[in-house]
Amino acid sequence: MNEEGRREGRDPPQAETADASRQWLVAGSHGSRWTAFSLRSNFERRPLLWIAVCVVALAVGGWLILGAGGPPVDGIWLRMQERGSWRVGMDPSFPPFETLDAEGAPVGYDVDLAREIAAEWGLEAEIVAIGFDSLLDALLVGRVDAVISAFPYNARMTKDVHYSPPYFEAGVRLVVGAGVAYEEVGDLEGGTVAVEWGSRGDAIARRLQREGAGFTRLPFESAEKAIEALVSGASDALLIDGVTLRLAQGDGKPIRAVGAVLDEDPYVIAVSIEAPKLQSALLQALATLKEEGRMGLLEERWFGKTAGSEE
Repeated sequence: MNEEGRREGRDPPQAETADASRQWLVAGSHGSRWTAFSLRSNFERRPLLWIAVCVVALAVGGWLILGAGGPPVDGIWLRMQERGSWRVGMDPSFPPFETLDAEGAPVGYDVDLAREIAAEWGLEAEIVAIGFDSLLDALLVGRVDAVISAFPYNARMTKDVHYSPPYFEAGVRLVVGAGVAYEEVGDLEGGTVAVEWGSRGDAIARRLQREGAGFTRLPFESAEKAIEALVSGASDALLIDGVTLRLAQGDGKPIRAVGAVLDEDPYVIAVSIEAPKLQSALLQALATLKEEGRMGLLEERWFGKTAGSEE
């Protein structure tokens, strides 16, 4: 509406008489006019009218607050249906989860995961390449509908972001040879544990030693050399992260993880906290992929089959 129209809509009605100009006129729904004095007198004579007005006001307020009693509207989900696509942000610089092929197209575990999930909804997965540090910003401003990028759970962002259940655990594990009977750190009393110098596994080994673990720490300059020490028998066990473990297993190394994760680092899918329908649909899709064994097939496709059985 233009400025003239806004002014016309806000002008008070012209007074019809000198006396009427001193009174505010209240228009009823049927078009008649009452003075404020008459309306006030009516309320004073009829206290039940006050009660009725209050009840109506509370009912209307409750309807507005609860969204007319129905489920909250998920605008993100609706826009996905209108576009026919699910826009997923990822930083294609972390193979085998996400990278670019020779033609510049995104490929990897997370790319295929996004496509599998989108297919469950009858949608296409639209991959949007974004630098890792800007992924959450892109999600919060609506540039993407979700983030799948070997993305770790961040408890500080739960007011704005909803995280899916983990689809991959990248945390530090205790790893032993496929035929070795060790099952936990306590079994390594008097033994040796290989680590990559300065890695998270190294930090965990130092912490366990401070807490009284009786193994000897063997640091190596690379994860590959630490793994080789385990495979060759130069070390009794190894502390490495889940990604390095799966890559080594896919390479044919006869090793397996035992015991609980020693330093959790779950990879999750991030969506807006204001997308309840998308959240529930994502939960169902991940459950379906797991139940049908498709998550395991995705992992084998990008990491290879394990030579040992990981617990």
